[in-house]
Amino acid sequence: MKTLAILGSTGSIGTSTLQIVDAYPEKFRVASLTGGKNLPRLALQVQKYRPVRVAVMTADDADALRQILGNCEVEILSGNEGLTACATLDEVDVVVSAIVGAAGLVPTLAAIGAGKDIALANKETLVAGGSLVMQEARRQQVKIHPVDSEHSAIYQSLLGHRKQDVRRLILTASGGPFRELTLEELAEVTPEQALTHPNWEMGPKITIDSATMMNKGLEVIEARWLFDLPEEKIAVHIHPQSIVHSMVEYEDGSVIAQLGVPDMKAPIAYALSYPERLALPLPPLDLCRIGQLNFAEPDVSRFACLELAYRALRLGGTAPAVLNAANEVAVQAFLDGKIPFLAIPEIIRRTVAQHTPKPLDRIDTVLEADRWGRVEAACEVELTLEESA
Repeated sequence: MKTLAILGSTGSIGTSTLQIVDAYPEKFRVASLTGGKNLPRLALQVQKYRPVRVAVMTADDADALRQILGNCEVEILSGNEGLTACATLDEVDVVVSAIVGAAGLVPTLAAIGAGKDIALANKETLVAGGSLVMQEARRQQVKIHPVDSEHSAIYQSLLGHRKQDVRRLILTASGGPFRELTLEELAEVTPEQALTHPNWEMGPKITIDSATMMNKGLEVIEARWLFDLPEEKIAVHIHPQSIVHSMVEYEDGSVIAQLGVPDMKAPIAYALSYPERLALPLPPLDLCRIGQLNFAEPDVSRFACLELAYRALRLGGTAPAVLNAANEVAVQAFLDGKIPFLAIPEIIRRTVAQHTPKPLDRIDTVLEADRWGRVEAACEVELTLEESA
């Protein structure tokens, strides 16, 4: 039996993970949970799974959770210290890192330092601190199993093959809900429209990232560190059906792909149970009914975020951390109705352009770059508001 810490248990990945725990109680138990603002959902999870430790964002949230739970015997913590305490709990074998955004970096790195295997759904951990995270994982001999469907597909397509035979990795992208819109139409996109994804059920931030294709840019950076390949060997193809989750092309021209219905429970289960494959109540992939699978090159003139991510990866050092921080600020400003959709990449571009990258020598360097990026991006949001007034 594996004992789990689930960081971000109230989000889409966290709740799907708990569904797998429900289906296989003889294989998994939950020792710790962390959640965001959805305290009622977190309270129900605590009552059902009886973890020994739980963490929330603030001390006020912790007090509110205590009131909801009453006499429930669970240690309730808050902030980064609470997240880290949940991630490094002695009895935990696997940490499911599913916190959205850069907030997942510190507890995930702490879990690796404590020798915990990682089921990684938080792509920002490797975007912001890639070299540091992978160095620590090698030092601690920790396994990092990707949960993102694209990286799980690549992971599976690489098994049994030599890395030196890889010509390139091909990440697939649905293209989001706006892949066929003109720039004029994109300028009028509303948050409500952007939150409707054609294939996947995800949280608001990730859904917006899919609409801008920043999620694919972040996945390119993540793939660079996860599979130790340079950016020129990582390509992106638009694939609207979301059936081919990603591919690996080898030097002899062979292409190995992983296919499946678009449901995150499959890559989550594989990350938790590797190398075993668990039976899941998912519909079979009916390729005859689907009929055809389409692919296209991404149009970076309409989705500038993808090219911005490649550029930050080429700059190296702290540039990806600033890119990610600026994206989080810009996405939230869009969701809050402060800026238009097309302002998201422009705010990111201007923020990164003003940054001088530094080497990733320690975690404090990453955190300072993240803080700087958020402050600078917030200033760019205000400037955008002034320009549009």
